[in-house]
Amino acid sequence: MNSWETKNGYKVLQILSGRSNVFLLTNGEKNILIDTSPKFMWNLLDKRLKTLRISILDLLLITHAHFDHAANSRRLKEKYKASVIVHQSEASYLASGQNTVTSGTNLLYKYISSHFAGSSFLNYEPCPYDLTVDTTFDLSSYGFNACILHTPGHTKGSMSLVVDDEIAIVGDCMFGVFKSSIFPPVAEDPDEMIRSWGKLLETNCSIFLPSHGSANDRSLVQREFDRRTGKLK
Repeated sequence: MNSWETKNGYKVLQILSGRSNVFLLTNGEKNILIDTSPKFMWNLLDKRLKTLRISILDLLLITHAHFDHAANSRRLKEKYKASVIVHQSEASYLASGQNTVTSGTNLLYKYISSHFAGSSFLNYEPCPYDLTVDTTFDLSSYGFNACILHTPGHTKGSMSLVVDDEIAIVGDCMFGVFKSSIFPPVAEDPDEMIRSWGKLLETNCSIFLPSHGSANDRSLVQREFDRRTGKLK
């Protein structure tokens, strides 16, 4: 299990990997889970939380309302008493269990998106939300020097979590699958997504944890941002 620790002693644990990464932020008293993985990973997710002796989740952050990030939201809310937070533009998707629609950024994924976009196959169990985010959401009341940032582009309501100004948990704002590129194969607005990279680079974060793949260091994110900003409309 990969883990990181910040200057204030907060721990970020990668409790699931593979199809979708799931991260747990803890200060030893309060626990925040970031995303839920797809439905078929529920048993493993539940087992990992039990192994960590987590009985209550103080907050469940949904980075965006895609099935592989939100499908186990209702189960987590009911079993672990989690308060669920989502961006206001995607709250209705989560509440209805409807997968948000995005398009591919390359030929293969454009083909896949055109065939599966809006398909009920990707829908999931609806989950009531408790809190919504507009631009930012401060987490000091939960005991963390951390905040949620709106980082749109992959989807309209995509969000990232900045912890101690050191680590950013970024959902699908970027990928960690390719050695030389952080560009996701799917995005609703690629230009807006690149601008969100710039927003994340305005922090002092040196580690960027995506939902797919491994951690990206700041130099790679900066290099990709610099390379692609010249192509922005």
